[in-house]
Amino acid sequence: MSPRLASGIWVSAYLTRLRLADIPAYVTAKGDSEAGAVVVKVALLDGSARAYERRSDLMTGARAWILLTEGPEAEVDALVSRTKARDPDLWVIELEDRQGRTLLEEDGLAD
Repeated sequence: MSPRLASGIWVSAYLTRLRLADIPAYVTAKGDSEAGAVVVKVALLDGSARAYERRSDLMTGARAWILLTEGPEAEVDALVSRTKARDPDLWVIELEDRQGRTLLEEDGLAD
């Protein structure tokens, strides 16, 4: 298992990748720079949205991005707000992309 990148560094690199792909992105909650969890919300610009979070497999230690929720944007926002209320160290990154692109499956971002 490789060492984990500090959250603040990962977020900075992710925002750069999104900018290079012309995907608008905003940090709406700045979490702990060392170990804060990250939620990525993508607004599809049609009233719907998706939110993703990275989870670890307790048996293998492998980490993967999973779909936390999807549906009407107001409902996704409400879930993200509840998650943030429970975890003050949480980073929330919001994207806007009609195609729902997040780049989370790309090398260096997927794990």
